[in-house]
Amino acid sequence: MSSAVFDHPGLLYHDLGEYLRGTTSFVRAAVAAGDAVLVAVPGANLGPLRDSLADLAAEVSFADMTVAGRNPGRIIPGVLLKFAAAHAGRRVSIIGEPIWPGRSEVEYPACAAHEALINSVFAGRDAAILCPYDAARLDRTRLHDAWRTHPVMIAGGGRRPSPWYADPLTTAARFNRPLPEVPQRAAAVSFAEVRDLARIRRFVTERAARAGLPAERTDDLVAAVNELVENTILHTAAGGVVSFWVEDAVVCQVDDHGHLSDVLAGRVPPDTHTEGGRGLLLANLLCDLVRIHTRPGGTSIRLQMGR
Repeated sequence: MSSAVFDHPGLLYHDLGEYLRGTTSFVRAAVAAGDAVLVAVPGANLGPLRDSLADLAAEVSFADMTVAGRNPGRIIPGVLLKFAAAHAGRRVSIIGEPIWPGRSEVEYPACAAHEALINSVFAGRDAAILCPYDAARLDRTRLHDAWRTHPVMIAGGGRRPSPWYADPLTTAARFNRPLPEVPQRAAAVSFAEVRDLARIRRFVTERAARAGLPAERTDDLVAAVNELVENTILHTAAGGVVSFWVEDAVVCQVDDHGHLSDVLAGRVPPDTHTEGGRGLLLANLLCDLVRIHTRPGGTSIRLQMGR
């Protein structure tokens, strides 16, 4: 049996025709090789791609990345690793398009970090993940980042190694950027002990209800905040602060004095024999966006839930 090979190319495309040529050839080759295939792309591209692969509908799984990957931190555990686990023992080939022109400046650092971390998480696995980039509409900075996060780039029909590709963990750490300031209008409550958890849950529940967040989404946000606060209480000495405010989305931020040194935290499920490490993973799976900024002496984790 051949050894496992991981392939993570980027695909630069300028129009729908170029997009379909690059993606359908990847899928057809993977199906012919017997791979399990997943296509996870934004809805605007999903329809044409699904139509072009109609004859392979029974062989290919499809997902709308604007839903499955709304939170970039969810993509590795909730989309890629989940699909690989469902096809254990079989090579997987995936098209994943996590960065599209509609991605906001707030979302983008988590997206770019995700692309870098794929290389670390899937190293040594028998898998291929093709990542398309809209070269006609994405700005030059985002396209340059694509060259930094992909070992190989496909452009103009040709495939070549990226001269800017670098160590994935180092590259991901470059996107550990400060968050926008918590607005002055935000409500805030401090915590320091386990007995404060009930008060924090009430704080988030009451304000989410006032903001019109549906009950199920409120429950998810409360669960995510509770896990993060509990982590702070268990692993730091000085407690922290939960802030809550409303903009286009409902936003909660947990600030503490710890330093989160593992850039893969929340992206990879911990070993079943490992205690802890699941709080940030749960937040990624439940929330529409999770942004983290960590530095010696302080970590800020911002959660967003669309209303």
